[in-house]
Amino acid sequence: MASIFTKIVNGEIPAYKIAEDDKFLSFLDVFPIAKGHCLVIPKQEIDYIFDIDDDLLSDLIVFAKKVGIALQKAIPCQRIGMSVVGLEVPHTHIHLIPINAVSDMNFGREKLKFMPEEMEAIAAAIRQQL
Repeated sequence: MASIFTKIVNGEIPAYKIAEDDKFLSFLDVFPIAKGHCLVIPKQEIDYIFDIDDDLLSDLIVFAKKVGIALQKAIPCQRIGMSVVGLEVPHTHIHLIPINAVSDMNFGREKLKFMPEEMEAIAAAIRQQL
């Protein structure tokens, strides 16, 4: 069964897209722990990041770097934190999170809620920086 991320890649589920090419996709996390919290995924459904071949993994990190740089320009913060947890969805994904303290990377904290228009405005602000 296709992961929710594969369904996003296939256009079966909408997403607030940030960047896309033939191998990767970035979009806003719908359960963010910070404003601008993005996910970066390979379009190919691979469950575990360490199962990705080296070339694709390298390209994934480079793609995430471009998104992270744009994210930091769009959302004021000290850094962009990067995390790979890999338990929520069986499809490799990198979390890019605007942070000002290590505690901002706490996935156990309450998720933020934004209206659809706010989500689209956040996505547009990040896309504008690419």
